[in-house]
Amino acid sequence: MERRVGCTGGRSRREGWALPGAGVVRKQILEWVAGPPGRLAMRYWFVMPIDDLQLAAQKIAGFINTLNKLGGMKLKFRITAGDGAKDPAGLEARVIYVELGGPDTPLLTQHNGELLRALETIAAQMLRLDQREHDLVSFDAASFKAIRAQELKMQAEVAADKVIRSGVPFAFPPMNSRERRLLHMSFREIEGVETASSGEGLDRFLAVFPAGKTHLPVAAPARPRSFDRPDRGGDRRPGRRDDRRDRRR
Repeated sequence: MERRVGCTGGRSRREGWALPGAGVVRKQILEWVAGPPGRLAMRYWFVMPIDDLQLAAQKIAGFINTLNKLGGMKLKFRITAGDGAKDPAGLEARVIYVELGGPDTPLLTQHNGELLRALETIAAQMLRLDQREHDLVSFDAASFKAIRAQELKMQAEVAADKVIRSGVPFAFPPMNSRERRLLHMSFREIEGVETASSGEGLDRFLAVFPAGKTHLPVAAPARPRSFDRPDRGGDRRPGRRDDRRDRRR
């Protein structure tokens, strides 16, 4: 069974009042994923079985339409559910595939696709999927995931060469299960190294060891900073002085 739902982005403003900009929506989306203390997590707001693919696709379509209508986003999308959604490369066990496009596509793919993954996470929570089942729903834009796969393959080659030469384990930054799987597959083609995943939840990462030496200790890497977190030095925009530096003078 294959079902498709398609829609174009709505207008970003209504007559009489201005809607929040895309930058505001990006921050709100990431806050929705985490959920502040005292508020129910988003996964408890919706109850929908994943085996009802048509209804699931409609719910995701409604979510994207809301982003366009209330968030000022300009996105087009196509949703494929069922057999047509299967990943030909076999990297994802997806049953729902959401292809995004439109003027705001660059917002989705910048910062290593953080906003794209945030949308994917919210959709999975709307369908009440366990974290291990998030591959059932996949979002992509401008072939970002295919390009990312090539980047990870090159990173794997560089890391393998470094580990073989130094004999010291190497740890990649925390990443999602799909990207860890891509790295594992890339390392299978490289002799002289072994890989293993470690950590829990969002802090889970992949480590590379010299062959036969997975017992060696490896330090857990720090998570990359989110794009909406300011630098410690404060606002570094041109023309703005560092007040702390001025006070020291």
